[in-house]
Amino acid sequence: MCVACSPFSGALGIALSRRSLLKHTVAGVAWAGVTGATRGFVCRSAEATESVDTLYAGGPIVTINDSQPTAEAVLVRGRRIVAVGARGEVESHAKGPIETVDLEGRALLPGFVDPHGHVVMVGLQALAANLLPAPDGEGNSIPALQRSLRDWSAKNGKTIERYGVIIGFGYDDSQIEEQRHPVRADLDAVSSDIPILIVHQSGHLGVLNSKALDEAGVTKSTPNPPGGAFRREADGATPNGVCEEAAFFAAAGKLLGRLDAQAYLDMIKAGAAFYASFGYTTVQEGRAMPGSATMLAKAGEAGLLDVDVVVYPDIFQSLKEIAPSRDYRNRVRIGGAKATIDGSPQGKTAFLSKPYYKPPEGQGPDYRGYAAITKEQIVDAVDLAYANGWQVLTHANGDAAVDWLIEAVGAATAKHGPGDRRAVLIHGQAARLDQLPRLKDLAILPSFFPMHTYYWGDWHRNSVLGPERAERISPCNSARKLGMIFTSHHDAPVANPDAIRVLSATVTRATRSGYVLGPEERVDTLTALKAMTIWPAVQYFEEASKGTIEPGKLADFVILSADPLAVKPEELITLKVVETIKEGRSVYKAT
Repeated sequence: MCVACSPFSGALGIALSRRSLLKHTVAGVAWAGVTGATRGFVCRSAEATESVDTLYAGGPIVTINDSQPTAEAVLVRGRRIVAVGARGEVESHAKGPIETVDLEGRALLPGFVDPHGHVVMVGLQALAANLLPAPDGEGNSIPALQRSLRDWSAKNGKTIERYGVIIGFGYDDSQIEEQRHPVRADLDAVSSDIPILIVHQSGHLGVLNSKALDEAGVTKSTPNPPGGAFRREADGATPNGVCEEAAFFAAAGKLLGRLDAQAYLDMIKAGAAFYASFGYTTVQEGRAMPGSATMLAKAGEAGLLDVDVVVYPDIFQSLKEIAPSRDYRNRVRIGGAKATIDGSPQGKTAFLSKPYYKPPEGQGPDYRGYAAITKEQIVDAVDLAYANGWQVLTHANGDAAVDWLIEAVGAATAKHGPGDRRAVLIHGQAARLDQLPRLKDLAILPSFFPMHTYYWGDWHRNSVLGPERAERISPCNSARKLGMIFTSHHDAPVANPDAIRVLSATVTRATRSGYVLGPEERVDTLTALKAMTIWPAVQYFEEASKGTIEPGKLADFVILSADPLAVKPEELITLKVVETIKEGRSVYKAT
């Protein structure tokens, strides 16, 4: 699913708009006019950057460049790559002193390019109590969740004092021992004096303690809002703390309204740094709500970003912020627009053409999920994007939602012409094989979510789609057989922005239980790496400067503990990110 398409992301947007946007508008940020701007903030002085060349050698260099797949050495001057090849030849291009980086047998690759994620929400994830289940956290039982909240509170007293709320992120009722959601009594055991808000891993619901319910104004007499519900205790009236969809959106918005602009800047900085720790040098804000683009620009202006951020404002809620540019200003640019058609398959809200294998509680055997918008809305949204020359990314998980996207892009293409638009299908997890040729014909680039095979593959097979359809989620290899390129994303903070797990899942498709889900959709390691480097660069119209190691491109690198092309598929998950380098400058080193 796409957590930033959830009520919680909307709550953040509302809080930002209410409390801080007007006070922190960035003077002079006119996105439509950002042409010829610098492509990022560089910490080195110009003198230091130009006077010393850096040579990388001493380990495998995986260039992802088909015309020169490997090299002995790479020479960097300032922000860009000068030479790639045999060490002696590369050294001959130096203009002065050479600073040598000995890879010590470790592998140098292009920096990973994130084709879809949510850097602001990742920042919240990084700063909040970690409630994720294994392997990303220890949230495997309700006592473990309580322990994590207590530990976080003990270490973050000043934050709690400033904002008056404890926030936890990422619990998953399907993965905890009790196989249920925590309720307010479970959170009251952590604190009955401080409001507590914990967010489900899907982002579509959450739990509040009694104090938080009081401050949000949720009582026995509070009705369920349209499109949401406050779950009740046995008396049928008292809220038990679990809030779904619109109910969660409203309650979370009231609590998060106390966060100020500094909190958002802290989140953005933490999110960008967290991405860098996984080897990403270009990241995405994949559904910017009102005010988010301005705060990201503010973060860039303040020098808080060590990676590039491509922003896609929501086409329905942030229309005024859609003014795309191909150039970065202080590491930030608007890439285009984002549209959302449906929900998530694991939450059984994705829009399918055939019923769910096991319908959710309260639904009949014909339940197919639903669209979050009308067909007219997505047709109009894509038409608007094509009319204005905007790239449009569209969240469509279910195959019925993909049908709507195909219809919308087909109509817009017929009306406005194909052009080089690079429309993107985000997720497409239940896309049918018969839909792939039409995606290819319309030049819709699929950004798949193969990491889902690990986290929820067993759930898809046993409950969501059933054995047959589940085998085809994220049909990467079928797309390649048609000559299509695809990109692979993590949709953080649904899971950590873990590039190594993305790589492993794309190659192995192994679930938590070890079952290989859809072995025919596996791809080789080099293909999986392309889906994390050069093909996302193509998705962003940045293939001339990113995605491979070759002269003239930005010196965006990741150093891994070993060469992924020399590692067995089942051992890819053991690789570690040793260092991340953005435009010649180290922005992360493992300790």
